[in-house]
Amino acid sequence: MATAKKPVRKKTTAGKNTLRVSLQTGWTYDPAPESKSVARIDKRYELFINGKWEAPLSKKYFDTINPATEEKLSEVAEAGVADVDKAVTAAGQAYEKTWKKMPARERAKYIFRIARMIQEKARELAVIETLDGGKPIRESRDFDVPTAANHFFYYAGWADKLEYAFPNRKTEPLGVAGQIIPWNFPLLMAAWKIAPALATGNTVVLKPAETTPLTALKLAEIIREADLPPGVVNIITGAGATGASLVQHPGVSKIAFTGSTEIGKLIQQSTAGTSKKLTLELGGKAANIIFEDAPLDQAVEGVINGIFFNQGHVCCAGSRLYVQESVAKEVIRKLKDRMASLIVGDPLDKNTDIGAINSRQQLDTIRKYISIGKKEGAEFYESDCRLPGKGFFCKPTLFSQVAQSSRIAQEEIFGPVLAILTFRTDDEVIEKANNTPYGLSAGVWTDKGSKIFNMTKRIRAGVIWANTFNKFDPSSPFGGFKESGYGREGGLHGLLPYVKLIS
Repeated sequence: MATAKKPVRKKTTAGKNTLRVSLQTGWTYDPAPESKSVARIDKRYELFINGKWEAPLSKKYFDTINPATEEKLSEVAEAGVADVDKAVTAAGQAYEKTWKKMPARERAKYIFRIARMIQEKARELAVIETLDGGKPIRESRDFDVPTAANHFFYYAGWADKLEYAFPNRKTEPLGVAGQIIPWNFPLLMAAWKIAPALATGNTVVLKPAETTPLTALKLAEIIREADLPPGVVNIITGAGATGASLVQHPGVSKIAFTGSTEIGKLIQQSTAGTSKKLTLELGGKAANIIFEDAPLDQAVEGVINGIFFNQGHVCCAGSRLYVQESVAKEVIRKLKDRMASLIVGDPLDKNTDIGAINSRQQLDTIRKYISIGKKEGAEFYESDCRLPGKGFFCKPTLFSQVAQSSRIAQEEIFGPVLAILTFRTDDEVIEKANNTPYGLSAGVWTDKGSKIFNMTKRIRAGVIWANTFNKFDPSSPFGGFKESGYGREGGLHGLLPYVKLIS
């Protein structure tokens, strides 16, 4: 295909909401949509309690929609206080009668079986994740689902080796774990929490986010098909009131929450004075730092991956970019050029780089912060792309010449919005990077190993990537400092919140 002299915009007719923007070279991509037919979504979902689908005692249901088309996908049961009690009771009975008495190597077999079944149903799970959450199919297919399976594989291996995880100490499970997960990584967060809880002998009541419940409910089908003993894992759906009932239930021994800092503080207050163990993985405002000696093209691609490919829907998204003054103009130019090539559109299309924002409410929040950034005087730039006529979409956006005190540099936006600041010295950027209420993650781009070690020792963040960004592995712990929460999930460290250590 010949290269055009100027960027060309081309509209396709394959799919009523699909728009394609050419690369700067003039190349265009034909639509390559993943088929919806592989995904079986029921018209209605009940609550998964004690190994069965139970109609809610509340008799309430709510709709879950496709954020890319605003079409209804299914209606889902809303668990009330009585439903939560029913689920916790089932989990407690399963814990006492079955799960804690089962030999660890037998528990491992169940966890391993779930991992294998996730792999077998990977394509269906990826499509459902994209339909319900709006993220590009490439992310669901290549990251979310495989990493979810890997967490079950990893913790299946730990189930009968806890004596090696905690040398010279005996462990006991806690009991019933109440787990609440967000909408940005529904299946992965479910695996992230369920797998270590089961490996250490606990039973689970999981509540997914109300806007993305479908892959968790599909996981319930897998758990049932894997013949996990009834009540060991219960999955209940609902909004904030359902989560509050779970947190406050006296039969729950452990709360694991991933979500906003605001809700995390309320949970912390609610569990204060109780014997419940608590793990919180909350908000973030990650600093991505580019030094003048960094491989700039690689760094720019890392920045794009860290904030735009996931719509900014990641608590560890690199939403603050610090660039050394001597290369700032070059980096910003390269970023704008790369942003111009990003394809925003149908999340099921394999060519799409940026899918839909998860909900209208979240899109309104992003737009509010874009307006704030303009009012604060930052230099505004957004990609010159056309958005689909339906659905919740946002153009990739960056602000340059941002002040350290600016709200877009201090507050979590959770959208494809990048704030760019500059620095001159190592000490200056460390002070700026740490000047935030959050401390979840950071990134450092430099050719000097000594500089990397200096940064990682002094930046107050739970995870710091060097010359890469947003890389995860089940064997690596993840968690933050300050208002980004406490406790660690993943790796050997992820076992500790689910056990009592006995001398």
